[in-house]
Amino acid sequence: MTLTLISALLALGLFAAMVLLLEIGRHFGRRRQAKEEAGARAGLGQVEGAVLALMGLLVAFTFSGAATRFDTRRQLIVQEANAIGTAWLRLDFLAASAQPELRELFRRYLDSRLATFQKMPDLEAVRAEATKANALQGDIWTRATAACREAASPLTAQVIPALNEMFDVAATRNAAAQIHPPAIIFIMLGALALMSSLLAGYAMAGGRSRSWIHEIGFALILATTVYVILDLEFPRLGMVRIDSFDRVLMELRATMS
Repeated sequence: MTLTLISALLALGLFAAMVLLLEIGRHFGRRRQAKEEAGARAGLGQVEGAVLALMGLLVAFTFSGAATRFDTRRQLIVQEANAIGTAWLRLDFLAASAQPELRELFRRYLDSRLATFQKMPDLEAVRAEATKANALQGDIWTRATAACREAASPLTAQVIPALNEMFDVAATRNAAAQIHPPAIIFIMLGALALMSSLLAGYAMAGGRSRSWIHEIGFALILATTVYVILDLEFPRLGMVRIDSFDRVLMELRATMS
């Protein structure tokens, strides 16, 4: 089951549960109104407002964090392309005899880096490609350092920092792909959405007839927001994707003739 389907089912379930709790809250509110004395609702508005405000803050921070991480992952793709491109160009500083083998390793390394992310959500294939890329890093480093020692030229000193940058960005990108909020944040987000629906329904009990526009609109907006947050957190698996940014790496690979 894909994340898109899982997220859609979670959002649909949340929407249905929120509409149901809005109705339950309204039902209990109308029963309470028939029995309560004047002024019995004093202070309830502050409680409802506090819960709804907390819900709004949690949604805002969670959405903001997901959008920030999404943008960071896109930027890291560009940074990795720039780092690999720079290291590729600096291979020119090495002896001509050492370049062909290193350039072939670079091509295989970039192919492996592309495959690492394009094979999601097959985690076994992703881990296999990541292991392959790490092995290629070791081969590139071993051959590049040996070539630098043999050349003994001031220009070769620029090759090693470029390789360091290339490997560092790859490690940062791998880590960024795995950074997500703790599961308790999403659980709390769903729980607050349900609690907010119950309290909102209770507060709407004063009207003689229910406002379906407000009830459905409230539930739909919150459920859709949660769906978008999940998609932003996993941009390789849902509908909101960063696959198009791989084009930068693909264009770089096309130049490695």
